[in-house]
Amino acid sequence: MRFCLLDVIERIEGDRRLVAVKNVSYSEEYLQDHFPEFPVLPGVFMLEAATQASAWLLRISSDYAHSVINLKEAKNVKYAGFVTPGNRLRVEVEVIKRDERLVTLKVNGSVDGAPTLSGRLVLEQYNLGDADPEMAEVDARMRLFLQKWEKAIYRRPKVASSAA
Repeated sequence: MRFCLLDVIERIEGDRRLVAVKNVSYSEEYLQDHFPEFPVLPGVFMLEAATQASAWLLRISSDYAHSVINLKEAKNVKYAGFVTPGNRLRVEVEVIKRDERLVTLKVNGSVDGAPTLSGRLVLEQYNLGDADPEMAEVDARMRLFLQKWEKAIYRRPKVASSAA
C-alpha cells in the first residue's frame, strides 16, 4: 500500500526550503487501528510526510534530475505532540548539506504552531540508469509519473510576463 502523505505543497524557496501540509481525516484507514479510542497519526507517518516533503523539494528544485530519492538515515527524530483527525500537520524542510548523491535536511512538523516532529534526514538521490543504462527508460517513466503527481499537490507560482 502506498501512502501519499502530503495534500498540498504551499511554498518552495529556491533549492533550500519547502513547506507542505497533511490534512488528517477520520476516513483514513489506519486510524481504525491506531488507536480506536484515541485516533492519532502514527509517528512513522509524520516521519514519512517529512521524507516525502524533502523528496519533493529535491525533485522540483533540480527539475527532476534524479528519478529515485530514498530515505537513507533519520537522525535525532523527536515527537512532541499528537496529530489527530481534523488537524493540519504543517511540514517544513530545509537543506543543510548537499553533495551529488546525499542531501541532509532539517525537518519540523507542527499543528497550529505547536511542535509535533523534529529531526534530520539524509536522502539519497540517483537514477537507475546510472548503474544499468538499460534502466534509463524506467527513469524517464518515473519522472513523467512524478511530474503529473506534482501538478496535483503543487501550484507553481505564475511568473509575471513583461510587456514589450
